[in-house]
Amino acid sequence: MKNWFSHRILFDAARKRMVREQLSEFPPAVRAAMEHVPRHEFVPEDKQPLAYEDHAVPIGFGQTISQPWIVATMTTQLNPQPADRVLEIGSGSGYQAAVLAQLVTEVYSIEIVEPLARLAGETLRRLGCFNVHLRLGDGSAGWPEAAPFDSVIVTCAPEAVPAPLIRQLKAGGRMLIPVGPLDGQELFVFEKLGDRLVEQARLPVRFVPMTGAAAGFSRK
Repeated sequence: MKNWFSHRILFDAARKRMVREQLSEFPPAVRAAMEHVPRHEFVPEDKQPLAYEDHAVPIGFGQTISQPWIVATMTTQLNPQPADRVLEIGSGSGYQAAVLAQLVTEVYSIEIVEPLARLAGETLRRLGCFNVHLRLGDGSAGWPEAAPFDSVIVTCAPEAVPAPLIRQLKAGGRMLIPVGPLDGQELFVFEKLGDRLVEQARLPVRFVPMTGAAAGFSRK
């Protein structure tokens, strides 16, 4: 018990330091959400000492949890509002969904890798993120029965924006998505005006490629 308590104090201090030193430029609501969510719970136990450092951390199965600055950037660019329903493509370990869960009404998150989906669901339930709905599946198809969404956030990179995600975004809604090949991705913000998207490139990024139908094959 003493060892657990000591670790919790160390992780709490590391999280506060992460927010103070790495995220000072971001809005107060985003910083508060990231200070609240225990990032170390979303990485493998042997990687927990790295959880609050300023870089991505491997979570297994060829996937990573993005560096804190990228999570804060994407959350800020999405401009989440308290009444929003958000679709997330690429749950990973569930960390981005947990951050969004502090800021919006509901998060619908899809993960194509079965072990990651299972672990993310367990972690989110254990931490009380009951407004996150998680599904195993091909994120390029979206979640049509729960659509439309106020915003869509994609944490893996297709080479083109999947059409179902455009259809499932509300008019006036906002989509944040990295697009392009591994060596030339850009993070885009799209705003939906009628049936078309108005795009703004924000910054060069490096995300894992989107798999499933977006990569030219369907999940069996």
